[in-house]
Amino acid sequence: MNRSEKQAVIDEVSALAAKAQTLVMAEYRGIKVADLTQLRVKARGAGVFVGVLKNTLARRAVAGTGFEAGADQMSGPLIYGFSQDAVAAAKVMADFAKTNDKLVIRGGVFAGKALDINGVKQLANIPPKEVLLAQLLGLMQSPISRTARVLAALAEQRGAGSLSAAEPAAQ
Repeated sequence: MNRSEKQAVIDEVSALAAKAQTLVMAEYRGIKVADLTQLRVKARGAGVFVGVLKNTLARRAVAGTGFEAGADQMSGPLIYGFSQDAVAAAKVMADFAKTNDKLVIRGGVFAGKALDINGVKQLANIPPKEVLLAQLLGLMQSPISRTARVLAALAEQRGAGSLSAAEPAAQ
């Protein structure tokens, strides 16, 4: 690579890092090209950029960003995953690592903090945004729906009580 090609890669990765919330790094030694292609297809579908980068170029690209915290983890043959969604990169890499034992998650960065392997796995286990919003809505509706059920039960009891009182009078 000449200097201008290297600068183009740095600029491209810097643009990705500026938009991304999460970076996940994993070793890919021994993985077949077909498997890496599968990983890239899954990642593209989830809105995650996955690519093999030279570590020195990756360090230069993330310098001055929140991902600089992970610069000390950038050594060896690594595949990098950037995502705008907070959990997408971690989820894609962790799911692929479950089916392919040669992909070893090394770490990552989220919200300017370096993550170890366990941190990336915990991030991957967070439910998607839609599920979290549905759970929040359910929690917000819970007191209202309980109150409505109690009022409906009270109204039903009063209605049944007035019917039973009216029945003996009719006889």
